[in-house]
Amino acid sequence: MNELSPKPMGIRPPRQPRTGVTSTGARKAGSKSERSRAREFALQALYQTLVGKNEVADIDAFTRDLAGFSKSDSVHFDALLHGCTEQAVELDALLLPLLDRKLAEISPVEHAVMWIGAYELKHCLDVPWRVVLNECVELAKEFGGTDGHKYVNAVLNGLAPSLRADEMAADRGHSRP
Repeated sequence: MNELSPKPMGIRPPRQPRTGVTSTGARKAGSKSERSRAREFALQALYQTLVGKNEVADIDAFTRDLAGFSKSDSVHFDALLHGCTEQAVELDALLLPLLDRKLAEISPVEHAVMWIGAYELKHCLDVPWRVVLNECVELAKEFGGTDGHKYVNAVLNGLAPSLRADEMAADRGHSRP
């Protein structure tokens, strides 16, 4: 067959694996844990609160109806969505000293990702600090701007020592006085 001849009907290109990483380096859906999926849905919901100013109860109901939500950790989703929206002022206060620009100039995607990171660092002590940073960087890579993940990493890496000092010291093999 040459380039100009039509493809025979019924022949498909080989199916791509659902696990692994995409061309951008983000994890494919088949590789994601229930908690990772919960973070993705929470990010989408938090984006709606930041941009659309929609009611949290409406966003919650809408998000639960999205395809794939059943494969996520709904308890963690609840904690992130409701925790971040209820503590938005406190989370912004934690983030603000680490920003190099006004909060209004931060992309809503990166803002929501940093809320998730700050909330998990502060309240989800069962999630190691390195996992929080990695998960947030992955979210920013997948949903944010070109270099947004670098900014998110820098801000959350700056925040982690104030919220997880003992854990970070233990990681380095030192105990905190």
